[in-house]
Amino acid sequence: MTSDESSSATESHTRKLARKPMVLAAAAALIATSALALTLGNMPFAVAETNQTVQTPFGNAPLSFADLVQKVSPAVVSINVKGENKVAENDQQQIPGMPDIPEDSPLYDFFKHFKKGMPNNNSPAKPSPSLAQGSGFFISPDGYVVTNNHVVEDADEITVTMENGDKFPAKLVGSDPRTDVALVKVTTEKTFPHVDFSQKDPRVGDWVLAVGNPFGLGGTVTAGIISAHNRDIGSGPYDFLQIDAAVNRGNSGGPSFDLDGKVIGMNTAIFSPSGGNVGIAFAVPAELVKEVVEQLKSHGSVDRGWLGVVIQNVSDDIADSIGLAEAKGAMITKVTEDGPAAKEDLKAGDVIVAVNGENVGDSRDLARKIAELRPQSDVKLTIMRYGKKHEIDMKLGSFPSGKKLAALEEEQPPETGEEMKNLGLSLAPAARIPGAGEDGVVITEVDPASDAADKGLKPGDVILEVAGVTVAAPGDVAKGIQKAMDGAKDKDKVNVLFQVKSGDQTRFVALALKKA
Repeated sequence: MTSDESSSATESHTRKLARKPMVLAAAAALIATSALALTLGNMPFAVAETNQTVQTPFGNAPLSFADLVQKVSPAVVSINVKGENKVAENDQQQIPGMPDIPEDSPLYDFFKHFKKGMPNNNSPAKPSPSLAQGSGFFISPDGYVVTNNHVVEDADEITVTMENGDKFPAKLVGSDPRTDVALVKVTTEKTFPHVDFSQKDPRVGDWVLAVGNPFGLGGTVTAGIISAHNRDIGSGPYDFLQIDAAVNRGNSGGPSFDLDGKVIGMNTAIFSPSGGNVGIAFAVPAELVKEVVEQLKSHGSVDRGWLGVVIQNVSDDIADSIGLAEAKGAMITKVTEDGPAAKEDLKAGDVIVAVNGENVGDSRDLARKIAELRPQSDVKLTIMRYGKKHEIDMKLGSFPSGKKLAALEEEQPPETGEEMKNLGLSLAPAARIPGAGEDGVVITEVDPASDAADKGLKPGDVILEVAGVTVAAPGDVAKGIQKAMDGAKDKDKVNVLFQVKSGDQTRFVALALKKA
């Protein structure tokens, strides 16, 4: 056999060996396909004739979002903003790469923690031109566009860029920092594609499409599901939708769609240690966006009722200490000077349990109920004051466009005070400690093994009242405790209510004490 013949025979043998696995693989694939076909035939779902959805016992699942994307994407726009950076006056402005979020924005607290651990630049800041990008969507053919407040706030120029690249100047109609919603209007006379808000409440597990302009890349579509309802991200009384569709910087103000092509929410924030998508994004629910937009369109701002009080939730211990049957309602910790509540018989320590006959679940529930009412509305409050029910009729004020409370005062060095072993605290009259004010007694030491430590009390906090008794000396604290003990003769353990001031914040804490 020649070398050529030997080589030819070897190649032929190699091709036969190579074909064997291919034949076996093809046979296996044919068997698997047949088995799958038999399985599908016995199961209660099948591919629909449109080849776009698969019918399951739980409804239709999309095989492709292409038709939906083609339908809604022309109405989604990029928002380009030109303005001037201001000299930083708050923590948020110093965060590299973060938007300039105002202190009264619903997102300020949520993003504030990102500053921790970042280098501090003490060089004087100077105003400089700034460019910002975000997303938005047309809600009407005459050019009204919804986006985030933090995208367009303080903008000198706003440009709306459509999917096809057309650019149009726009003006700010109005904005609402509390919900982070803004409305802008394209100034060009033209008819624009638009989308509608959903009338249905989306369910957890429903499909959702997020469309926007991440990192300035232009129209981008991502898909996911509704992960949760009623998410509290520390942004005031309003709840958010949580979605797991990929949302990144630049998606702010963009819409999230259901499978009907209706807007179910406006993307507004992400949770991410790295700044990129980790599958946790938050959207303002469509119903809330629609309500805010209607007011912005009518008169450029949102009017909300205002009580003029600072409130907190009622814990089980607090409920027990004031004779409430359950831990419901919102407890007043402070009455704002010259506010609507200051003109009525409302006091710190009162628990608001109903508004116009509707029960109040917690402090956020109360804030929502009051915000839904118009300024100057007449309202009937049902309150509990140390176990007794009272009805108060009053007129609401108008919610101010205020800033956050001032930063907490610097804690003074602890000073030796009178020890109260049953509390695990050492106390001194506030008048003896510089900067503590004239009212109450100051905590100078806390036993780390005490209930007071577990409840978050610390040196420098000021106790203003104990069981309704105003205190000015450690002896007054003992009187308040005795009052609580006398009112709970059938109990071995008593929860005593303390009104405590930490810096500028006032709250109520119930401490558990055993009877002697």
